[in-house]
Amino acid sequence: MVTPLPPGQRDSKTFYRFGLTHFADRFPAETAVAKLRVTGAVKNELHLVDALQGLPRVEQTSDFHCVTTWSVRGLRWGGVRFADFYSRVIVPEAEPAGGASLVALRGQDGAHTGMLLEDLLAPDVLLADTLDGEPLPVSHGAPLRLVAPAHYGYKSVKYLSWLEFRQPAAGYRVSGFRFMDHPRARVAREERGRIVPGLLLRYLYRPLVRGTATRFARAAARHED
Repeated sequence: MVTPLPPGQRDSKTFYRFGLTHFADRFPAETAVAKLRVTGAVKNELHLVDALQGLPRVEQTSDFHCVTTWSVRGLRWGGVRFADFYSRVIVPEAEPAGGASLVALRGQDGAHTGMLLEDLLAPDVLLADTLDGEPLPVSHGAPLRLVAPAHYGYKSVKYLSWLEFRQPAAGYRVSGFRFMDHPRARVAREERGRIVPGLLLRYLYRPLVRGTATRFARAAARHED
């Protein structure tokens, strides 16, 4: 039985390479090894060369919902639960401060956003390095990306390379315009952004999908040449 799509979403048969347009021509320098920094409000900064090594692996099938209203169903991700990475690596080795409940997530391409630690610890949030049984392709975030199915896709940072633990009120700046990045971006609640209601943002974002997808696809083709 197919579950209904969340409010304002439409089925897409294509899993687009997608994002803010100024990131279309940005690609990771490292695609083979999942290097990850852990900094900020921690006792010990970490510089991990193979971030998922030795941790229990899982596979999960989940839908991906872009804030611009397209959704792809049934993607099969493989990797490590963020909760396991947090409890087995970050807590004992980095020792985050008790009040550090916001995590800034940054990719090799310069894209970044923030998520509350409580949202990252949900059981379906992964540090993913495979997609549909194959190594994660560069177009979808190799060598490592976040997968947070309950949140709009801009929270699932591609080319993930840096986790910075912060105090929630400590002046964090997002990649795009502030109104475009909701602190939680929960799909079920249609938290597409700040200030402007999610229902209105549907109609602002939808006309941008085709042109943005085309721009990212052309950039990927140039990169592969």
